[in-house]
Amino acid sequence: MLVPRQPVPGLTVETLSSGTFDLSKDNADFATLVVFYRGLHCPICATYLKELGRLTADFAAKGVKTIAISSDDKDRAEKMAEKVGHADLRFGYGLPLSVAREWGLYVSTSRGTTSIGIEEPALFSEPGVFLVRPDGTLYFASVQTMPFVRPHFQEMVGALDFVQKNDYPARGEYTGAV
Repeated sequence: MLVPRQPVPGLTVETLSSGTFDLSKDNADFATLVVFYRGLHCPICATYLKELGRLTADFAAKGVKTIAISSDDKDRAEKMAEKVGHADLRFGYGLPLSVAREWGLYVSTSRGTTSIGIEEPALFSEPGVFLVRPDGTLYFASVQTMPFVRPHFQEMVGALDFVQKNDYPARGEYTGAV
């Protein structure tokens, strides 16, 4: 389990348009928003990433860089990026499932062809949203076992005003006895 205010695992993947993404070298002013998505086969992911793409400039204005990452290969990632249609949203691909597990993501097995006629990979990770500070520590995390009910990016953009104005600390950091 990842713990707020503690370092997150390493994260390095290839991207479609900006070379190799290395979280430890991303150099965001406030944080990097890492959005792990299920893959091209997921219509809910496409809708979700369209919202992220639409708000990427708003995040950037608050010092937050965005990236969407899946275990899909380059071809499938390119098709998802085309569906999403926001050139300023970075897409990473080829996430090793062992790294997905280090991040606390759930892994699912294929159920064949989805409702949109795309074959699921044999194994793929379920969604996760992480806000990681420039020092490599976790600020916020949300992990799902299903493609449904994810954090709303518009709410996150709004919350950043409060967080930054009040120097609000990452919460959930206590790991002692209860």
